[in-house]
Amino acid sequence: MPEKVTETLPPAIEPAPCAAARFAAGEDPAKREQILDGARSAFMKMGFDAASMNDVTREAGVSKGTIYVYFASKDELFAALIEREKGRFADALRDILADSEDARDALRRFGLAFARQIIDTDMIPAMRILLGVIDRMPGLCKRFFASAPAEPRTVLRSFIDRQVEAGMLRVEDPDLAARQFIDLATGTFFKQRLFGQMATPPEQAEVERIIESAVNVFMAAYGRPAASHR
Repeated sequence: MPEKVTETLPPAIEPAPCAAARFAAGEDPAKREQILDGARSAFMKMGFDAASMNDVTREAGVSKGTIYVYFASKDELFAALIEREKGRFADALRDILADSEDARDALRRFGLAFARQIIDTDMIPAMRILLGVIDRMPGLCKRFFASAPAEPRTVLRSFIDRQVEAGMLRVEDPDLAARQFIDLATGTFFKQRLFGQMATPPEQAEVERIIESAVNVFMAAYGRPAASHR
């Protein structure tokens, strides 16, 4: 019999390490975030009108050509920044409401988070910038206050809708109820910061007192007596 020939296979070739993901021009999400972070820094330091695209370039650490690949103008860059910050805040509030089905607890936590956003972050300075360009960019201001999924009032309204369906609240106009609670819980802080009347942040106990009062008023108006939903 002929000698059996054993075929020797070549050694397996290890796959080459995956190269970093490549994106088409203007589509790298990390680069876009880097530019927006730089714009945020520049606008907060200098204001929208005073900050130039050169300032954004310096703060972002990218070339001006790179910025224009992602954003056609400073106005467009500012609009994207506002939408991002609003969306992030709305997502945080949505997570808070998703963690609790108890209306009182959820409203309390929502109110505290909203108050702290007004008191502790640059939300109000950003809104001052927005108001400063309202005549030149009315569409942006309209979008900022419009009802949309990435908007805190819409997030709260969705929670109120769920509570109504579950029989925990009785509300005829959920959008109005959402507006009312936000005004009750944060209206004082908002006006004081917007108009520069809050020299120092209020004590946490005072913030909690105001939020608790807002929850009590809201539940007195819209809550169902405990016996009615047993």
